[in-house]
Amino acid sequence: MDTRIIITGCGYVGKKLASECRKNDYKVIAITRTETSRRQLENEFESYDIDLDKNSDFPVEINLQHAIVFYLIPPIKTGVTDTRIVHFLDSLNTLNLPKKIILISTTGVYGDCKGEWVDETRMPEPLTERARRRLSAETSLSDWCDKREVDSVVFRVPGIYGPGNLPVRRLYEKKPVLTISDSPWSNRVHVDDLVQACIKAISYCGDQKIFNISDGNPATMTEFFIAVARRMGLPEPEQLGLDECSRRFSVNMMSYLAESKKIDNSAMIRELKVRLKYPTLVQGLQNQV
Repeated sequence: MDTRIIITGCGYVGKKLASECRKNDYKVIAITRTETSRRQLENEFESYDIDLDKNSDFPVEINLQHAIVFYLIPPIKTGVTDTRIVHFLDSLNTLNLPKKIILISTTGVYGDCKGEWVDETRMPEPLTERARRRLSAETSLSDWCDKREVDSVVFRVPGIYGPGNLPVRRLYEKKPVLTISDSPWSNRVHVDDLVQACIKAISYCGDQKIFNISDGNPATMTEFFIAVARRMGLPEPEQLGLDECSRRFSVNMMSYLAESKKIDNSAMIRELKVRLKYPTLVQGLQNQV
């Protein structure tokens, strides 16, 4: 298969995606933000590094024409604009454009939906700077691709879990959680199902530009911690009321607890034809820790 897959940002998800792409006989090129990260990948994949905290040249060795680009690099940690994706898009050679760019964003752009079901038609109302940066990235990508007639796809993704990405340390440290009765609805997707959706997006030719990527089974964050504790044979975390948590939790943690939504994944199922391997938390945690 001649299709080149360029993965910009090879962390937890990116490395798994790169491996799955190779299994599907795609040619994989990995781009990292630092030389250190690049060196960790160079024995497995053709790899390059580009500093997106400043305007940098895109590696001239890479032929972008007809390539599929995945963008997984998170924004900087301050402000409301994702300057990294702006620098990345500016670095691309406009005479040698990719076929499609797929951005991994967040369901956090929807803000607090008061526990309602949310599909892709919902207008984003991000509450935090973190989510506003993600929405900024979506807007930058959409504008750039529309002007150049490049296909774009945005994945709005909730909490990602799987082997090596579970709240194990928090459980060992016996940190408390919010009582289930006070906990808002939250959403998750197993990393393998996220990667599956990414693979499906490579050949997707439909009109849908934005997809919610989720297992479709919302639960509270507290229920998630309890499920992981039970799976690992650890004591369940202590549950505290909202007032006590507001005194003891970080501002960042409380910002997650201020939003409640149930993510509708029907477009992912219908358009991308994703058949979830782990549609429930119980299935997702089985044999995964």
